[in-house]
Amino acid sequence: MKVAAIDIGTNSMRLLMTEYVDGKFFNRQKYINTTRIGQDVDKRGFISKEAIKRNVNALDEFAKIAENGNCEFVFAMGTSALRDSKNKDEFLREAYLKTGINVEIISGDDEANLGFLGVLQGIDEEGDILVLDIGGGSTEFIVGNKKEGIKFLQSENVGALRMTEKFLKSDPVDDCEFRELEKYINDTIKITLDNIKKFNIKRAVGIGGTITSLSAISQGLEVYSMDKIHNSSLSSKKIDDILQNLKKLNVEEKKKIKGLQPKRADIITAGAKILNIIIKELKVEDIIISEFDNLEGLICQKLKIMS
Repeated sequence: MKVAAIDIGTNSMRLLMTEYVDGKFFNRQKYINTTRIGQDVDKRGFISKEAIKRNVNALDEFAKIAENGNCEFVFAMGTSALRDSKNKDEFLREAYLKTGINVEIISGDDEANLGFLGVLQGIDEEGDILVLDIGGGSTEFIVGNKKEGIKFLQSENVGALRMTEKFLKSDPVDDCEFRELEKYINDTIKITLDNIKKFNIKRAVGIGGTITSLSAISQGLEVYSMDKIHNSSLSSKKIDDILQNLKKLNVEEKKKIKGLQPKRADIITAGAKILNIIIKELKVEDIIISEFDNLEGLICQKLKIMS
């Protein structure tokens, strides 16, 4: 059966089209559009009219791709920015009227669950793993394994777009602003990291745009490749080296970095810093990158419910 899943994230909207047979994924195709539904939501509490229009149009484009791809089902979810916005119902209404798609706004815990479920489809590890999903508005932390499922999960409101808007006003990044960002992230996620330290983590796995971008930068990819990103790894030192370089560059210079989508250039430094802090605090030597994430998780969950 051919199915599609759409994730309306704070920074970008993503589409997965795939064939799903006997619990396995074949011929996966992913599309991304940097739609920024979460722009200024943290400050104003509302999605702007322009952001609603931009995202409804992007959703319509994805719906047409799925239709042309003969997908039997199209599942769609909204995450951090839609959770937080006071006018989320306006977006949901406009989206349904234009596309006929019911977008489901999921909780941070549900987002973490789906991310973990998706990662399990593409990884071979029996022991406890830590899954990190650094998004535009939030970061999800999940600990668990294939046999016992999830043992711990937490969603924290530190994301690449949210932290950039809150702290990084200068270009290039100002040292004082950067220290404030670092302190805020440390203070916000300290309890979560203390809880994670109690587990015997065998492997750390990263999903989401920040981490896949850092892998693409590390590999100097001219063209993004799911195959080259999936199961690639980033050492703690490599993450630190990339971050130190990003701090020196202005946005226009970052746009020229091989492997980095130009539309992510303004928020990648904050995203890299979130990962840098987590990796150092947990004393993780390297992190594996997964191209199986909450989109695969959403399809698994929905089709299981329907069967």
